[in-house]
Amino acid sequence: MNLASRSNSTGRWVAKSLIALALCLLPLSCSHRPDPDTLVMMIEFSPTNLDPRVGLDAQSEDIDGLLFDNLLARDQHLNVKPALAVRWETPNAKTYVFHLHPGVKFCDGRPLTSRDVKWSFESILQGKIRSSKSGSYRLIERIDAPDEQIVIFHLKEPWAGLLWNLAGGEGMGIVPYGSLGEISSHPMGSGPFCFLRAEQDRDVEIQRNNQYWGEKAKLARVRFMVVPDITTRALELRKGSADLGLELLRDTVLTLKREARLRLLKGPGTRVQYIGFNLRDPILKDRRVRQAVAYALDRAPLIEYIWRGFARPAASVLPPESWAYDGDVPQYPHDPARAQQLLDAAGYLPKHGVRLHLQMKTSTEETSRSVAAVFQQQLREVGIALDLRSFEFATFLSDITHGEFQMYSLRWVGGNEDPEIFEYAFHSSKIIPNGANRQYYSNPRVDFLIDKARGELDQSARKQDYAEIQRILAEDLPYINLWYFDNVAVYSQRVRQLQLNPSGNYDFLKTAELDRARSW
Repeated sequence: MNLASRSNSTGRWVAKSLIALALCLLPLSCSHRPDPDTLVMMIEFSPTNLDPRVGLDAQSEDIDGLLFDNLLARDQHLNVKPALAVRWETPNAKTYVFHLHPGVKFCDGRPLTSRDVKWSFESILQGKIRSSKSGSYRLIERIDAPDEQIVIFHLKEPWAGLLWNLAGGEGMGIVPYGSLGEISSHPMGSGPFCFLRAEQDRDVEIQRNNQYWGEKAKLARVRFMVVPDITTRALELRKGSADLGLELLRDTVLTLKREARLRLLKGPGTRVQYIGFNLRDPILKDRRVRQAVAYALDRAPLIEYIWRGFARPAASVLPPESWAYDGDVPQYPHDPARAQQLLDAAGYLPKHGVRLHLQMKTSTEETSRSVAAVFQQQLREVGIALDLRSFEFATFLSDITHGEFQMYSLRWVGGNEDPEIFEYAFHSSKIIPNGANRQYYSNPRVDFLIDKARGELDQSARKQDYAEIQRILAEDLPYINLWYFDNVAVYSQRVRQLQLNPSGNYDFLKTAELDRARSW
């Protein structure tokens, strides 16, 4: 999860002007001829741990996805598909039998077998490697490896989410049998790329795995260059020191778009921003108040002017790309009159133009504060006085995770791509500190449907359950889902075959190419 924001209009104008000036004044003589065999991609920070059993930050997971294979993978519609496991069977609701692809080898030439798969999971389940991912696989009772190409997962209870968890994100890249902590500094996987070197806060370098069992990467090498500052990332693209940047200010993207030697690519993303309510609050426990807030907010100008059109309205915490998404739910278009009717019905009549007071916590990050300021203005129009409280991000997040708020706004990044998000964020058993139900939301019907869907192997039946859950949540409004962020890349003209996927990971590097004849 992450939170973004901006400062006041004067600060925004100065920041945009300085970025534009820097980009315009940068001399082209600073450019240099790039390595024709290496794609240089900028990242915001170094990965914390390249052991796929341990690393949970975005950079660790995304780079691990290139170095290690999972048993399963996900397609563009977030459906599970084969990977190391070419097929699988479920003889009963608590048993999954996976058949491995033959001839797979690790980068050092060792064959990958069922023993490696068994070790990868058991090393965390048995505590040989300390990892928070052990909780994601708590329902695994044991794993058998009857021969080199078959691995069998036995579950404690029916769990339809196992396949999704094996397919990425919280998935488990397979490591060699017996591997312990050394994987952190010397990653050894079977993926399309092999690890070369890494220097903390500087770069990570990987190279093509020429013995890869699947479709081989077109890129010979990729260097992930650590550039924390957003403006510096834009300058590196402008002068040709880097080929690719993802995390850029939207105004910067529009400026770079005018560069003849740079290209812009965007696609729908799955990251969702939402407003969360504290349902134990005396005011916000009334559903009519939450619905009034939803009707009072106008997302269109925020998407247009703050996000520069690089976002789309959200109707669910699930993205539309998910197989379980259902957009046929109650909607809340901008309707101040309807908001005032609901507040009247809830007993909050205007007094000197103010019906009630609410407080929203936000981080000090620039865009977050700007978005909150717009919310404040829009709510004022229906008589809600919104008090804003900004905190350094760590303090802000601590308050949210401890339930110390009335309202807040955050993003789900990756965790909302599978309907298991409903259990983690909305089941009454997952009220903090047991999960991410920070809203103290409790609805017996939602609990029942979540529990039912967890043990249901028929995906069409699960989809019906999740559709009802989404309709109930849209009425109860523990969240107001605001928008999904687009994935945006700015890249040099020598990069070819670039295709972003909704998850926003680095899978596009598996198929991207470099035009060796073209340079700066």
